[in-house]
Amino acid sequence: MFLLLKAPFASFRPFQSGSYRSTTPVPSPSTVYGILLNLAGIEQRTATDQPITLIRDDLPEMEIAIGVPNGCQKQTSVLSQQLHNYPVGSSGKELAKKTYGNKYWIAPVRREVLVDVCIIVGLKTDQQLCDRIVQGLNGELDEPRYGLPFAGDNNFLFDEIKIISEQNIPCTKWYYPIEDNTRPKGGICRLTTWIDRADNTKTNIQVFAPVFCNSPPENAWLNLPPSNDKN
Repeated sequence: MFLLLKAPFASFRPFQSGSYRSTTPVPSPSTVYGILLNLAGIEQRTATDQPITLIRDDLPEMEIAIGVPNGCQKQTSVLSQQLHNYPVGSSGKELAKKTYGNKYWIAPVRREVLVDVCIIVGLKTDQQLCDRIVQGLNGELDEPRYGLPFAGDNNFLFDEIKIISEQNIPCTKWYYPIEDNTRPKGGICRLTTWIDRADNTKTNIQVFAPVFCNSPPENAWLNLPPSNDKN
């Protein structure tokens, strides 16, 4: 199965801090996995009253490929925003009285935003899950679905998500994890392949590079959840 996703604005942020917040050129595999589960009406999180919402360990397995079709006019823009942070320790506590209970740790930041985004997602999984995704796109699922699929930030929504045939896929820039001691020509980025909410040091991040071709090359397909760690 292949899906085409379009959004007027998107932002796929890696783990970062500071006054400048960048975006990756494509959503990370972990993000795409969450979008597909959302379409299928499958809750990814555990039901818990703990401060940290963990990821279930019985999620469906799939292979994912991510690409940007040739002709996509995607651009990167920058906007300014007042961002509220949570201070560490006692930092800035003297400012709290001046704001009379309002947010007091606010700083201006600049954020990258992708404009006119077009993404192709390849999916290999069992037919039952594919059918659920189709039903979700058609609004035919029997159970309610949590939230909406969004393009990175929860205020950026997709304009279009549709299934396309492999024969109609144009030449596409497919992203694949590079091997050690290799030197791709360009377009390198770091993407999160899986998130460990209990211990962020165990979150998987790999370096990716693009290659142009119609169908995804074998090394562009990623297995999720990772077989060595599903937490």
